[in-house]
Amino acid sequence: MQTVVTGMVLFAAPNGESDKRVVILTKERGKITAFARGARRPNSSLLAATNPFAFGTFSVYEGKTAYTLVHAQITNYFRELAASLEEAYYGFYFLELAGYYGQENEDGTQLLKLLYQSLRALMNPHLDNRLVRAVFELKSMVIQGEYPQMFECVSCKKTEKLSKFVLEKNGVLCEDCCKGRMDGISLTDSVLYTFQYVIAAPPEKLYTFTLTEETLRDFQRIMKKLCRQYQDRNFQSLEVLEEMSSLQGRHLNV
Repeated sequence: MQTVVTGMVLFAAPNGESDKRVVILTKERGKITAFARGARRPNSSLLAATNPFAFGTFSVYEGKTAYTLVHAQITNYFRELAASLEEAYYGFYFLELAGYYGQENEDGTQLLKLLYQSLRALMNPHLDNRLVRAVFELKSMVIQGEYPQMFECVSCKKTEKLSKFVLEKNGVLCEDCCKGRMDGISLTDSVLYTFQYVIAAPPEKLYTFTLTEETLRDFQRIMKKLCRQYQDRNFQSLEVLEEMSSLQGRHLNV
C-alpha cells in the first residue's frame, strides 16, 4: 500500500549500482529508511529528491524492514546553505542530531518543524550560528522529554531568585539552596530567561531574539555540558566544524 509522508532527507548513500538508501525524518512515521531504485541515474526523477536537506512529500511503499520510495515532490532543497561551508556543516550537524533523536513509528511533527525552522535560521544573516545551534540542541532535548529544570529550584521548588545551574542536579538552584556549594554555573537573568523561553516556545517562534556576546557564551557553556551529559556519541559534522575553526585560525565557538 502506498503512503504519502511529509519529511526531510537526513542521510543518503549509494546502494548497489544505481540505487540510493535514504533516511527521512517524517511527520507521520518518525524516522524511516527508504530505498530509491535508480535514483543515482542522471535521468531519474528522484536524483535531487534523495539528497540531504530535501524537504517535501514522499510517496513510499512499506516493506517488512524498510520503505521503497517511488515519488517525491520537493518544496525546499535548502541550496542556500551551500553558499557557506560553515553554514553547510552546521546544517549537516542538525541533520545528524535529528537522526540521533528521531525514532521510528513515532510522531515526528515537532522535531521536523524544529529542523526546518533551524535550517532557515542558519540562512538569516541577522542570527548568530552559535545561537541557532544552542537553541536547536536544547529544543531537541525538550522534544525528547530530556532536559534540565529551569523554572524552579530543584531542591525547594521556589521559582524566584534562581541563581545557579548545577549539572549533577539537572537544573537550577535558588540563592538559599546553593549557599556553600562550590560547583555549578552562576546564572544571569538573561541566561535563565533564554533557557525558559526556548523550553516553552513552539519551534516556529524560537528564532525571534538575539543575545549579547556574554549571554550567548554563558548559554553555550551550559549547553555543551548538557550535550555531553545526554548524548552518547560524537557527530562527524561537528568534528569538521572544529577542524575548520582550527585551520582558519579563528574561534567559531563550536
